[in-house]
Amino acid sequence: MIYLQLFWSFLQIGMFSFGGGYAAMPLIEEQIVTQHGWLSMQEFTDLITISQMTPGPIAVNSATFVGIKIAGIPGALVATLGCILPSCILVIALAKLYLKYRNMQMLQGVLTSLRPAVVAMIAAAGVSVLVTAFWGEEAISFFGTNWVLVVIFLICFLLLRKTKLNPIAVMVLAGVLNLGVGLVVR
Repeated sequence: MIYLQLFWSFLQIGMFSFGGGYAAMPLIEEQIVTQHGWLSMQEFTDLITISQMTPGPIAVNSATFVGIKIAGIPGALVATLGCILPSCILVIALAKLYLKYRNMQMLQGVLTSLRPAVVAMIAAAGVSVLVTAFWGEEAISFFGTNWVLVVIFLICFLLLRKTKLNPIAVMVLAGVLNLGVGLVVR
């Protein structure tokens, strides 16, 4: 029964995660944290971090991770298949349609109208992860804020926006900064 739940949950994520991995995060959170309780919000934040550090799409990495945690290797295979199946079918169908109708004005209008919804989904996921990073499972409060992580976030944000520094280097820098602060505080 768990295999069917994993397949169905990640099939839904695969069907409705338009806009890529970041847009899929609210859907993944809804399925694995809220509906099924397979992960806590803290574990979900860790999952997103791990999915970012490993090659491949966030949704597929998440499916594999959750599948292994819940039902081992067979669970990972079932969850990953559920996640990628809609994309495989949809990409083949859309590629054929797009090549045939790519110059049609109505198609261009539909694609343009989807952009604000995708941006909203990405922003919602970002805010959710940000809140968990700064406050964990606690209520949002000034004194409950992890100020070290806020400063590291601001440094990383500025580096990414103002320089051409490689994002991987920024991630490594964030880890080193947090490790350094941890060593100094102890």
